[in-house]
Amino acid sequence: MKDLEREYHKILSDYVKDQNERNLYIGQNFVRQLIRRNVAPEDVVSLHKEAVESIFPEEIEGLRTAYDFLIEMMVHYGMALREHQSLVQKQAELQIEMNIAANVQKTMLQTKMPNSNEIEIGMLSTPLKTVNGDYVHFIDDENYVSIAVTDVVGKGVPAALCMSMVKYGLETMRESGHIPSRVLAVLNRIVEQNVDDSMFISMFYGCFVLEENKFYYGSAGHEPAFLYRAKEDKFHDLEANGMLLGIIPTARYIDNEVVLEKDDMIVIVTDGVTEFREDDTIDERGVVASLINDVKHLAPQQICEYLYQKLEEMHEFNLKDDFTVVVIKKN
Repeated sequence: MKDLEREYHKILSDYVKDQNERNLYIGQNFVRQLIRRNVAPEDVVSLHKEAVESIFPEEIEGLRTAYDFLIEMMVHYGMALREHQSLVQKQAELQIEMNIAANVQKTMLQTKMPNSNEIEIGMLSTPLKTVNGDYVHFIDDENYVSIAVTDVVGKGVPAALCMSMVKYGLETMRESGHIPSRVLAVLNRIVEQNVDDSMFISMFYGCFVLEENKFYYGSAGHEPAFLYRAKEDKFHDLEANGMLLGIIPTARYIDNEVVLEKDDMIVIVTDGVTEFREDDTIDERGVVASLINDVKHLAPQQICEYLYQKLEEMHEFNLKDDFTVVVIKKN
């Protein structure tokens, strides 16, 4: 530190004497040495104070208290600066992780919308932030069409990798894809063995068997789907009991079924669709059903887009979570 004191004394003395650009430039370059030596802001003020005392001994008395105050200020400034820099670094690291997770979703989690003469499907999934915690996967088999809507409570790379594991688990069960209870039970064991305890996964799994005109479904702690009966012009909840995936390896799931007739609809959502108000004084599922009812004559994709647009326009609308809706209409 003594060598820095001597060097700084000379730099300041030369600048006070001549006050030219060259001496100022030398002082600016001296900053690099201070940074390399990891000199704290308050120590820089101490250097300056001691140099001033040496150069202007007769004038320093009145300034000494002011310098002492500045040193104390710099102590706290240095602490706050280091805390801020640490936070900025963590945010940068988090952003890198989120970008990686988003890239994983784009490359590994792509799914193709089924093309069937029996049903028409629309889907909209809007993330709250960079990475979507919701995941929709379709399987288009010659005998059935299945839809899995998943909500992963967790973000970043771990959540994206969890979704990829769920995807490939679904793909390996094509032969039993028409039995929701079996699909959910297998996925439950996979998740329980491979996913951290801090992550929770809900899923609504549905399968439309073409020859039967039946929609088989099951749930692992997921938001109930909507069933619209065209003949009744009425909405019903598709309730299905089942524990979240990965909680208990021996959890059992139940198969449910409904017959779909012309213009009947199944609407599968995540809780980001039905939890959009700060207070609980409104029937949010009722609002969603009413909005869908207004445009039930439209194509499923148009219904999805209309629903999001209208909810976003509502007073006090507050998107708290990722927003995902799948509409299935019987032709």
